[in-house]
Amino acid sequence: MPAASRSDHHPLVRKLESIFTLTDDERQAVLDLPMQVAVIEEDQDIVREGNRPSRSFAILNGFTCTYKMTGDGKRQIVAFCIPGDMPDVQSLHLKVLDISVATLTKCSVGFVTHEALWDLCMRHPRITAAFWRETLVEGAAFREWILNVGRREAYHRMAHILCELLVRLRAVALAEDHVCDLPITQVEFADALGISTVHVNRVLQELRADGLIETKGTRLIIPDWERLKQAGDFDETYLHLKQGGAAA
Repeated sequence: MPAASRSDHHPLVRKLESIFTLTDDERQAVLDLPMQVAVIEEDQDIVREGNRPSRSFAILNGFTCTYKMTGDGKRQIVAFCIPGDMPDVQSLHLKVLDISVATLTKCSVGFVTHEALWDLCMRHPRITAAFWRETLVEGAAFREWILNVGRREAYHRMAHILCELLVRLRAVALAEDHVCDLPITQVEFADALGISTVHVNRVLQELRADGLIETKGTRLIIPDWERLKQAGDFDETYLHLKQGGAAA
């Protein structure tokens, strides 16, 4: 496959390019990162809170979540991660992880040593800026999630998170128009939204009844994007994409 085509299809390049313009040399440098690729089954921790990793990883295929646990064993999902994301890149600077990352589906992940990432950043300062921008966008998303869980009713929380996921998937070419594969269970949505699984089921039924979403297995179809955005009070500005991920 020609280099340009390979870079266009590499998840990490796609993700960085959704928020930052890379030169051809920078794309190639990302492609040349020495990655140890591993396949990890669903519902497995990739890294855990308290770990002191010597490498970070990029999601190449599949979905993961970043989460925290309460003292009595309740899980709060604080982010859903999709191909191209590097959920633990902060471990390059913060030596002890304060989050855990688990697979939601069977995943392919590419592990890169911190030494290799430091070398990449030293040779390509603009790639350092791209990673910095990515961590800032991640922080903006955390703030939006706090608002979503803390101040919106369950119906609007769900509408908002569905909007976010569609926009992010479109940005890395994993959604067509307003249709995407979304293999997230009701239990996982419950852990992200801070409500019960029964409540998640009820909210999804209401969104379907109102004509805002359709589901076919893991397939999400959004027949009325503007109404879903309105229901979720959704403004994609906080994702800081180069182009609107879900623009009509």
